[in-house]
Amino acid sequence: MQHPKLIVFDMDGVLIDVSGSYRETVRQTVKLFFQQSPSSAKLPEPLFPLADLAAVKQGGGLNNDWDLSCLIINLLFNQIEKPPVYESKDAWAQYQETISQCDMSALSDFLTSTPTPLSDSLRKVGKTKNAFIYGLYTGDVGSGNIIKQIFQEVYLGQDLFEATYDRAPQFYHDAGLIHRERLLIDTGLLEKLAAKHVLAIATGRPRAEADYPLTHFELGKYFVKIMALEDCLEQEKRVLKTEGKKVSLSKPDPFMLDAIAAVLQNPVADYYYVGDMPDDMVAAKKSAAGFKGIGMLLSTPDRARLKTDLLNAGAEIVLDNFKQLESFIELDKT
Repeated sequence: MQHPKLIVFDMDGVLIDVSGSYRETVRQTVKLFFQQSPSSAKLPEPLFPLADLAAVKQGGGLNNDWDLSCLIINLLFNQIEKPPVYESKDAWAQYQETISQCDMSALSDFLTSTPTPLSDSLRKVGKTKNAFIYGLYTGDVGSGNIIKQIFQEVYLGQDLFEATYDRAPQFYHDAGLIHRERLLIDTGLLEKLAAKHVLAIATGRPRAEADYPLTHFELGKYFVKIMALEDCLEQEKRVLKTEGKKVSLSKPDPFMLDAIAAVLQNPVADYYYVGDMPDDMVAAKKSAAGFKGIGMLLSTPDRARLKTDLLNAGAEIVLDNFKQLESFIELDKT
């Protein structure tokens, strides 16, 4: 009897198109962050191309789009002539007082001087952390993490934000960009794969944000296991408590993949992880279970560059669509 295969999917950029939600949320978060400056009207609209943002994200080393937002804000803050940072124990007061003294003229000139301002800035200054910016990225929503709060307000929208955090938004009061997400995989194909194989999800989303599209698009029934951000955080706490070590178990760590493999009740013939980022391929390659990384090019603005990045990160194969995935899974005998 031939055993089924385990196919684990990343969510963003693989099952769900997030170009109009998460990616645009990053751009809106950065814009709202700098709007406390009286000269923010000088900034271009849109602030920067989404293709440039995608290139920075493909560089890896970021756990989620909150990290990405903070990195982009940090990069652009380097282009501003720095005022004195106001010393206040209250993060909101320090943020508002400092940004209100910033002149956006130099930043505006920089953003309009090149089609790739984020990539250019990253090459020039790297990921050096500005203490003021990263000081506004500590704690959680409601406890001083201003960057994460702006992001969550934009992504969730007023109603979902209030329901999730039990507080009113301070920056954004329109519909959440989460409602712009659309399905990338045909449900008929997903049903066909689920009938023959074992399907699961390993995503860096918080569980509530993973559950939303699974419910909205009626996908949950196809997956036997879903690992999300909270699973990583809970295990990190256990490691800290039992071993006294601080670890990060989000991708590119293979924790989620190996945890899914460990709970399977029946044997499988092979292990695959379908992702759209180099960190996904690294996680597959580092997994104890021996996952094969399958790169997917469904929603990137630069397929040639991403394909190269995925292969360099250890992808077994890089595909353009899910029909190719179905064929590869059926034919792969290695």
